[in-house]
Amino acid sequence: MAKHPSPPPPPLAPGILANLRYDAVAGFLVFLIAMPLCLAIARASGFPPIVGIWTAVVGGVVCSLLSNSELTIKGPAAGLIVIVAGAVNEFGAEFGAGLPDAERAMVGYRMALGVGLVAGVIQILFGLIRAGRLVDFFPLTPVHGMLASIGIIIMVKEAYQVLGATPERGAGPLKLLLNLPGAARDLNPEIAAIGLIGLVILFGLPWIPLKALKRVPAQLVVLVAAVALGAVFDLEHRHTYLFPNHFWDADHPDVYEVGPRFLVDMPDVLANPAAAFTLPDFRGVASGTGLKYVVLFTLIGSLESLLSAKAIELLDPWRRKTNFDRDQLAVGIANTAASTIGALPMISEIVRSKANIDNGARTRAANFWHALFLLAFALLFADLIHRIPLAALGAMLVYTGFRLASPREFVRTYRVGSEQFLVFVATIVTTLATDLLVGIGTGIALKFLFHLRHGAPLSAMFKSTVDVVPEGDKLVVLVVRKAAVFSNWLGVRAAILKEAEGRDEVVLDLSHTRLVDHSVMEKLHELAGAFEAVGKRLVVMGLEAHVPLSAHPQAARKSSGGVPVAR
Repeated sequence: MAKHPSPPPPPLAPGILANLRYDAVAGFLVFLIAMPLCLAIARASGFPPIVGIWTAVVGGVVCSLLSNSELTIKGPAAGLIVIVAGAVNEFGAEFGAGLPDAERAMVGYRMALGVGLVAGVIQILFGLIRAGRLVDFFPLTPVHGMLASIGIIIMVKEAYQVLGATPERGAGPLKLLLNLPGAARDLNPEIAAIGLIGLVILFGLPWIPLKALKRVPAQLVVLVAAVALGAVFDLEHRHTYLFPNHFWDADHPDVYEVGPRFLVDMPDVLANPAAAFTLPDFRGVASGTGLKYVVLFTLIGSLESLLSAKAIELLDPWRRKTNFDRDQLAVGIANTAASTIGALPMISEIVRSKANIDNGARTRAANFWHALFLLAFALLFADLIHRIPLAALGAMLVYTGFRLASPREFVRTYRVGSEQFLVFVATIVTTLATDLLVGIGTGIALKFLFHLRHGAPLSAMFKSTVDVVPEGDKLVVLVVRKAAVFSNWLGVRAAILKEAEGRDEVVLDLSHTRLVDHSVMEKLHELAGAFEAVGKRLVVMGLEAHVPLSAHPQAARKSSGGVPVAR
């Protein structure tokens, strides 16, 4: 059956006022999704919940003015929880040893802000020196493995929140995972009821075949149900209740405690503005811990943000192009401002950006509107936000973590090839056992080893060799020699883009390569789509004598040793 082409997007009128009704509606609907996630991400990161809202407000205002990424929503992201929480915990242990828990947490929080501000300044420099293209240096499989490991860590940590259980202090991801069955036995029934109902709604609502429900954000349904249950269970007041310790033994109930500690801690900003903002502490920046987290905040934050902005650019119905250096500059300025007032680092957030597109946004003003709604809600309805049970926020993060570490991602990676799957799993396991920096480093090192094993010369690892063969005014052939792999892709890509100027067609001849890796195959596929969108053609040829390492269309290809076609 023939596939019908997608209908063309409606005409895009120039200017903010012409698109106001579309952008304001989209901004409001994204706000409904963003508000609970901002609170949840901030709290899971070891920051006060309200500062997650400040992050989105700063991102929405600053980036909508400075970036030309039209449809991305800027704000706190689940992918940075592990890094930020790690900084808070390590700084607290190193500089706040011997202090009470609350004071130690504050020390870690303020020092993490200092790291965030320095990382924001470095991101500004990245934008100024046009380093946005460096996102293409990182191989795809370790990046996917890193995101999946972050998802697993989030799920494990937030499962305790869902159950109303207390995790072992200082325990790493693997220890938390091993302790989870015991936590399930010791759950707080009323809190777990709120959390588990939230999970049922989040996972189950998309499966209900009613179009009207598809328009309602699942997070909003969770909030309504959770606030109602919180009122029924009277979480606003500290008290105890009895619950059978076994379903078959109602005569010997256990005693459980509930109270405001299971609700969002939310200051009244208008009555006490000082309670909503915190200044950074720079004492830890020059320490070993500080330098490690400056690297993580800068690189992982920049990488996630650029990848998300790139993905959303491909979904833009009007095919508008993003200047990634300008976007990086905007995010850096916004992160610097956010850290100055006590807020989380931000990225271009892909889930909220996709919701922005699905709800009819047309320009970057939608990002501004979503920020404006968040600001108004935080100022005017602080008491309502306080009534949100933490278990509901935990459920949202468990769901977000599951999407990052979806079983489909494991299956997809396995289909790309067994070596890619090994890199993917090794990145995850190493990250869970150590940290993100070691994890992604392990994945990249494995990629290099596999490339050498498949015959890629060491001299081609970081330097591309591309011969230019003009074929008239409208066509050029680029002959790539030795290898085309993730670490020399920037050179190959630069040659393609340079020779495409003023020409209709670029032919990339890969017959003289010993290896073309999966990252390059996928990036060529993506680049061919970008060429097609502007009326050009990118033709890839010369792979007939290469052996694919799996049946996947973007699998790595290794030279079979045959004689390449002469040019």
